[in-house]
Amino acid sequence: MAHASVSLRVLPKTRRIRASLRWGDGRKSPERYLGEVEHASREANLAEGWRLAWAKGLLREATLPEGSTASTPAVRASMKGNRGRDTRPERELRSLLFKKGLRYRVNAPPIQGLRRSADVLFPRARVAVFVDGCFWHVCPEHHRPAMRNKEFWSEKFAENQRRDAETNRILEEAGWTVIRAWEHEAPEDVARRIIPAVRRANH
Repeated sequence: MAHASVSLRVLPKTRRIRASLRWGDGRKSPERYLGEVEHASREANLAEGWRLAWAKGLLREATLPEGSTASTPAVRASMKGNRGRDTRPERELRSLLFKKGLRYRVNAPPIQGLRRSADVLFPRARVAVFVDGCFWHVCPEHHRPAMRNKEFWSEKFAENQRRDAETNRILEEAGWTVIRAWEHEAPEDVARRIIPAVRRANH
């Protein structure tokens, strides 16, 4: 049995997003085009990709591993796809900042010993930027409550929000400027908040 994953690719000229299904059998990794997706968040586009794959009959139900909190294998795969760093919104934001002449660190802890990393960090200016995923950080526009294991997920999301608030407090008390953006926000809008903060601090 081959394990599949949904990948997203942004077309450079049109900025349209193409979803594809990839799978491997240990020797090669074929890819099947699923269609275009146009949701505001990466999480929603991945979920749409999985729906397209199911509709095309390209998937079949598998057994969830023991202890999994996902309601279905597709949900589990989508959750895994949203855990990683270096997401498309982060890369686009970093590219804009770099073009404006700003230099930064990536996925770095603002304070030594603090086990929390900023997505984009300006150590000299003491500005820490976090690009929060809509699913894990409970975006008010795109987050949807879990239909199964409601108690578990409610506590999980509440803990994420508590951790975000605590991180903000710790950094601000240490003299840092904290800027948080949702993954669905336009990179240009986020950059317009970051650039003045960094330049003010550097002068």
